[in-house]
Amino acid sequence: MKNICLVLLTLLFLNCKNDPRQESENEIDIHELMESQSKDSVKLGDQDLKSQEKSLAIEFKQNELMEKKDQRSAFQELIIDNSYVLNKADFTINFKYPLLNESLNTKNKNFNDFINMYYVNVSKTISEIKESKLLCDSIAASKFREDRFIDYKIYIVNDQLVSVLFYKENFYSGAMHPSYSFDGFNFDLNKGVFLTYEDIFVQGTEDELLDIINENIRKGDFYYECWEISSSDFFMAKNNFVLNETYIAFYFDDCVMCPSYTGTYSIELPLVDLLSVLRKSNSNPLVF
Repeated sequence: MKNICLVLLTLLFLNCKNDPRQESENEIDIHELMESQSKDSVKLGDQDLKSQEKSLAIEFKQNELMEKKDQRSAFQELIIDNSYVLNKADFTINFKYPLLNESLNTKNKNFNDFINMYYVNVSKTISEIKESKLLCDSIAASKFREDRFIDYKIYIVNDQLVSVLFYKENFYSGAMHPSYSFDGFNFDLNKGVFLTYEDIFVQGTEDELLDIINENIRKGDFYYECWEISSSDFFMAKNNFVLNETYIAFYFDDCVMCPSYTGTYSIELPLVDLLSVLRKSNSNPLVF
């Protein structure tokens, strides 16, 4: 009887071991699991790669802006480079800004007064930072640090015209990258006044100029539909331009021209492409 039991157990064992159905099921389960894990790892890798590519694109765009050459060193007699730095526990203010030499022209005081009031009003900036923290959860806000940085590019178009671009960087701890916004100012040295869109362009030509801008964007080597400027965005930023002897550059805040990891901050338009919208009068300091 004992021998019979042993034989039966042996046959049962061999039958289970050689059961093709069970082996097939186990094999499928393993392959499905491995395939699923492989897909997950590929997806994760793609996401990491895209995130890294976006990060590099943002850094490249920001570095390109900061490294762009201007004319401050060539006009040291006229331009007085200034800075203001304030470090606090929960925020940093770092402002770089130009003033114009008033001994050369007393009307330069109009430029200086505006810059000091508009950009170097530190008490107003501190109030804005504190107010923004009050709008957030008090516990969460106390953990975040805010850095406000302002720098500029300045161009001397001719003996009558100075063009200044301010770029403002706001950075919050926890964010991957700072955000950028822009202000363009054009100052008539002879009259001592700031110029607006209507001083340079024919009044009522915003729609025509917007068409020219978007047409130039579409001509670029790399083009995405979201790069095109909407009418509402352009009307808000129509005074955000700087001038050059050969072109005009319009600047737009972060994410107006596509998400921050693509697109660009500005569009440069040759003056010869703008003859139909440029104001032709003696009051226009541009020579064309």
